[in-house]
Amino acid sequence: MITSYFPKYVALFALLVLSVGALDTFIAAVYEHAVILPNRTETPASKEEAVLLMNKNIDVLEKAVKLAATQGAHIIVTPEDGIYGWVFTRETIYPYLEDIPHPEVNWIPCTDPQRFGYAPVQERLSCLAKDNSIYVVANIGDKKPCDASDPKCPSDGRYQYNTDVVFDSQGKLVARYHKYNLFAPEIQFDFPKDSEFVTFDTPFGKFGIFTCFDIFSHDPAVVLVNKFQVDSVLYPTAWYNTLPLLSAVPFHSAWARAMGVNLLAANTHNTSMHMTGSGIYAPEAVKVYHYDMETESGQLMLSELKSRPRSEPTYPAPVDWSAYAKGIKPFLSEQLDFPGMIYFDEFTFTELKRNAGNYTVCQKDLCCHLTYKMSEKRTDEVYALGAFDGLHTVEGQYYLQVSRDGRLQSRSGAPLPILVMALYGRVFEKDPPRLGQGPGKSQ
Repeated sequence: MITSYFPKYVALFALLVLSVGALDTFIAAVYEHAVILPNRTETPASKEEAVLLMNKNIDVLEKAVKLAATQGAHIIVTPEDGIYGWVFTRETIYPYLEDIPHPEVNWIPCTDPQRFGYAPVQERLSCLAKDNSIYVVANIGDKKPCDASDPKCPSDGRYQYNTDVVFDSQGKLVARYHKYNLFAPEIQFDFPKDSEFVTFDTPFGKFGIFTCFDIFSHDPAVVLVNKFQVDSVLYPTAWYNTLPLLSAVPFHSAWARAMGVNLLAANTHNTSMHMTGSGIYAPEAVKVYHYDMETESGQLMLSELKSRPRSEPTYPAPVDWSAYAKGIKPFLSEQLDFPGMIYFDEFTFTELKRNAGNYTVCQKDLCCHLTYKMSEKRTDEVYALGAFDGLHTVEGQYYLQVSRDGRLQSRSGAPLPILVMALYGRVFEKDPPRLGQGPGKSQ
């Protein structure tokens, strides 16, 4: 079942006839998809079985695309792994892969489906875009043969990539992106040799694209914004929420605000894996979001965005946070610091014992300062200020600086939800080398 959320003030745009010139605003859509998963992934399916499964998912996505198009959407983003699911080996993912050419070949799969071999998924996605006059963004798998002349060629003689594709409103392939920062369990895919910085121009702004775990790294996420000056980022993801610090909606909305771009984030929907949380985010505000752990339904969201937010008079001026931080003096107070673990990282905490006060907590090079006043402090509540400055080493390695002020309640020894406010930062130049390359750059 597909439900949709569409702000009333945008609905009037559905009847407008688009001009061929530049548009000041556009209507974006994202679809959070409850993926139909294969019955098994431990043994390879036949090509026919793989195509049948993928078509079942595309049937659902087709309804979302058509609904978005009838409501005036110019572009729709669908999730990572949204066409075939996850938890594969190299062998069992292979029947789901297609050869995806570089967009410079100027190809419309809908009208020339056999040009690059058997490509039923690309053909169908292209036709969805063409028949509904809408840009369609999807995540599929790419395969590229290699041989012994390539010293990095896998033993099975092919590279396999987690791949985003974009088809324009004529059905033409206009973007292909190979995910650069694979999540640890993605053993079915290969890392590209180099990070790809994929952009494309539209009548409603310049777009960049990357996938899920890429958002944690400098390449390509920060480079697309700072160097290539994209207006909007397309973001297919399969994000499982890890509380208290890694919940999809606050993380993605904060990234869009900090980087000063539109972010169209489409998550998969699977409550058993805590996968939910999609949205459309602008630099100045959260436009629309969806977080649902109660149902198993997909969700379509639409909202109007500024095509070129950097050119808006209200675009926020850059802030020199380093200069601001250096002007802050530590608070001197009697306190007893203690360690605490959050998602396998050992924070340094101090308890906020009084109803009001000034505290500083430090770990390595990071110091966090807090001035606070509570309206009420119950005897069964504990408040703490904590900091972490170090290399996170679980499900990937990346250097973090985090400060947090939260509340933990427990009764009879059973932990209950944490209320948390956090400043979450990455120190790219301290990341360990990856695949023989040097650490990333800082912002």
